[in-house]
Amino acid sequence: MKKLLHVALLLSLGSIGFAACGDAGEISTDGDIDTHVDGIGASQERFIVKFKDYSARGAALQAAGAKTALELPEQAATAVYMPAGAAQGLAKNPNVEYVEIDAIREPYAQTTPYGISMVQATDPVFANASGAVKVCIIDSGLHTGHADLQGLPITGQSGTSWNQDGCGHGTHVAGTIAAVNNTSGVVGVAPDAVSLHIVRVFGNDCAWTYSSGLVAALNECKNAGAKVVSMSLGGTTKSNTEASAFASAESAGVLSIAAAGNAGNTQTSYPAGYASVVSVAAVDSAKALASFSQRNSDVEIAAPGVAVLSSVPWSTPTVDVGGSTTGAALLEFSAQANVSGALVNGGLCDSVGAWSGKVVLCERGTISFADKANNVKAGGGVATLIYNNAPGSFAGTLGAASTMVALAISQEDGQALVGSVGQTAAVSSISAKPGTGYEAWDGTSMATPHVSGVAALVWSFNPSWTNAQIRSALTATAEDLGAAGRDSSFGYGLVQAKAALDYLQNGGGGGGGGDPVCGAKGTACSTNADCCSGSCSKAKKTCN
Repeated sequence: MKKLLHVALLLSLGSIGFAACGDAGEISTDGDIDTHVDGIGASQERFIVKFKDYSARGAALQAAGAKTALELPEQAATAVYMPAGAAQGLAKNPNVEYVEIDAIREPYAQTTPYGISMVQATDPVFANASGAVKVCIIDSGLHTGHADLQGLPITGQSGTSWNQDGCGHGTHVAGTIAAVNNTSGVVGVAPDAVSLHIVRVFGNDCAWTYSSGLVAALNECKNAGAKVVSMSLGGTTKSNTEASAFASAESAGVLSIAAAGNAGNTQTSYPAGYASVVSVAAVDSAKALASFSQRNSDVEIAAPGVAVLSSVPWSTPTVDVGGSTTGAALLEFSAQANVSGALVNGGLCDSVGAWSGKVVLCERGTISFADKANNVKAGGGVATLIYNNAPGSFAGTLGAASTMVALAISQEDGQALVGSVGQTAAVSSISAKPGTGYEAWDGTSMATPHVSGVAALVWSFNPSWTNAQIRSALTATAEDLGAAGRDSSFGYGLVQAKAALDYLQNGGGGGGGGDPVCGAKGTACSTNADCCSGSCSKAKKTCN
């Protein structure tokens, strides 16, 4: 297990850094220093050193007693371990431009998930999309054996275990972007419009990486020909090296998209906070801001990020009735087994019924999950399926180890199963790695791939469009949420794929095709049809 040493520097200026030459004594911070000490002395901290002459770096590093962790030749920089005192001394070297902390970066933790239609990705026009756009996912890797990712053009960083994913974060992100339309599981935003390139920066615990590792990953994405870089990760400490790398990627035509963060406050996360990166907030199925979504002036756009159903690299509980499979969640302490029996409706299951050999549907409410499961067991049932009494999914516990198979399912799926009472239900509560499964997760990590997928989907219609044009189209046509215009919660609003495509195809943002036939936000309008967003304010007579 990797360890972190948290050292709080009670100083008040910007990002941690040591300026070269005359300013070497100035140190500043916007947060804790996180130091990786696995195999490195506890006094050693990790820094990025930017050189004026990269080829002459060796002597300076040797004199400082620095241990090289990662080379960044495209940035003329090296990530190293050394004591803070040595870093201050190294900053005085005439060949050193600056020394800064190497900041921590963390992951921001067939049904058509609600978010796919919410961002207009189900519009019939996208049936004509082609796989012209490469999306690079910087995350925890990818379980390439997942059933919903088969047939996709996928590559990864050579010499790495990019095609493995121990924690599932990267596989969940990839499913939201590109899960294939194969009549089972889920479908992604852009399954027919993208190829994927995978760069793994997180280990099996999905804990953290350094900003230097993120820079190296970005370089890999750029050199692999990616047009879109999707990053469901971040940290609170700004990095000059990182900022420069993302600016360079932007100049090279790359559109970088990152999670705004999950702290639920007004703090800025990086890389989302850089001007060259699109910062993504999270909303729920009602288009309300997620409680955890960070709010600040860098937030540019919003996307679904609450209870997002997508692929995970392990098998998850399922209920199969008449050849139709329903996903489920294992209630804590449930038995893990494969069982089957006739499906019956037990109502609230607040009393024991004649359920011998049956799979029993129970509506949530009135009594505890454990009591429902115990009643089913007492009635001879082989499985308890508890469905929500409100829209969406839920999680819960039986409180103690049980011999009963007990699963949680959404209200929508439960009500659908009520219509199948009398048929045989095959229930599996076994989870195994690696495998094919689906789970609903929360986070700006889940919102980010919606935007990445939309960007690629729109871009696939004309690969000659620039990253600036795609970015402009996404913001100009976003569905305004919250306060009128751009705000710190939703940015410009909810990303809209069809509106963005219309905007570009009709000349908006320099997309070609003559004068725009639909207006961007703030444009004068008389009907909804005048607006790329499809919404004209009756009061203001301008496009929302």
